[in-house]
Amino acid sequence: MHKHFPRASFARTALVVACLAFAGAAFADPLNVVSSGGFAAAYKKLAAQYEKETGQQVHSEWGPSMGKTVNAIPARLARHEPIDVVIMVGDSLDKLMATGQLAQGSKVALADSRIACAVPHGSPHPDIHDVAGLRKALLDAKSVAWSDSASGEYIEKEMLQKLGVADAVKPKGHKIPATPVGEILAKHEADFGCQQRSELLPVSGIDIVGDLPDEVQYVTEFSAAVVAGSPHQDEARKFLGYLASPKNAGAISDTGLVPRAAGK
Repeated sequence: MHKHFPRASFARTALVVACLAFAGAAFADPLNVVSSGGFAAAYKKLAAQYEKETGQQVHSEWGPSMGKTVNAIPARLARHEPIDVVIMVGDSLDKLMATGQLAQGSKVALADSRIACAVPHGSPHPDIHDVAGLRKALLDAKSVAWSDSASGEYIEKEMLQKLGVADAVKPKGHKIPATPVGEILAKHEADFGCQQRSELLPVSGIDIVGDLPDEVQYVTEFSAAVVAGSPHQDEARKFLGYLASPKNAGAISDTGLVPRAAGK
């Protein structure tokens, strides 16, 4: 004996199956994102939340905003790696936007970052709350580390000159490519180093002694944009909207950054 089901029931079932299939197809490919280290701690939290809330998988890789290392974001784009979104220093992002490598109008400012300084854990803490103290700390250190990205470029090319210590500090200075400055300090390969606070905070084995004094502070903007050749333009823009949402400002500030969304 055959049971007869209403035609409407079959229609509803087919619709549900079609919707599920469409949803699966929509997120069949992960978003490929490359973030610079300064925003990495905040990004890891937010990307995990986004995956949980939306079902969209996010594949993450890391690279500096500038420099000559093989994993630097400009080098990755030059090799035409399959990247959908980049998160990096705003000035460097603007240069890539100007060359057409990033989608026009897709830039989103995410956060500002201040430079802080640190020493290996347990080492004496120099007082750097003013310019005189920072100058003394740099002169007293046997070796000084800074990055090859935005903060390090500023320290090496501008700040040391402002403080009048360039000739004394540069010979004992180490420009660190790709590796966080904090890791160099933790291994006692330098005894004083400076980088964005957000990059120092996650590193164990170091003590952050303070931010640079306001007179010589350098604030770095971290921004994100969609890669021009990405086949996932809509998904990438939705992800950027999520990163910049005011509801996520707390997660960003917890990592030592000042969220741009907080002022909206």
